[in-house]
Amino acid sequence: MNETATSPTRLMELFAERAGRGDLDGLMDLYETDAVFHPQPGVQLTGKDQIRGALSEFMALAPQITFLGETEVVTVGDIALVANEWRMAGVAPDGSAVGDGGRSADVVRRHADGHWLVVIDQPRGEPAPG
Repeated sequence: MNETATSPTRLMELFAERAGRGDLDGLMDLYETDAVFHPQPGVQLTGKDQIRGALSEFMALAPQITFLGETEVVTVGDIALVANEWRMAGVAPDGSAVGDGGRSADVVRRHADGHWLVVIDQPRGEPAPG
């Protein structure tokens, strides 16, 4: 059984770890059933089925995610806003190197047993510096 996130910061770390090892099911375990994923402007995916489709394409890149600096967390009760700068290095289907990055803004919720899940995933707030 996969580890559950005991804090908003750990939730982000688990996302990077599971993406890095190609664990799509493990990634999906980090989302609430009716979560929303906003992968790019004008695109909103709702629910695990739609999110799974988008993340399976992402996983095909063999992504390695790193976070830059400290993760910022603002918590009110059982809801938190998590912001971090990230970079991703991967490999396209043709074997060429791909990279991406940005500043994400995610809304996460703590459940009764203490674990955190993603409610809103918005990875593209602004491009990462440099």
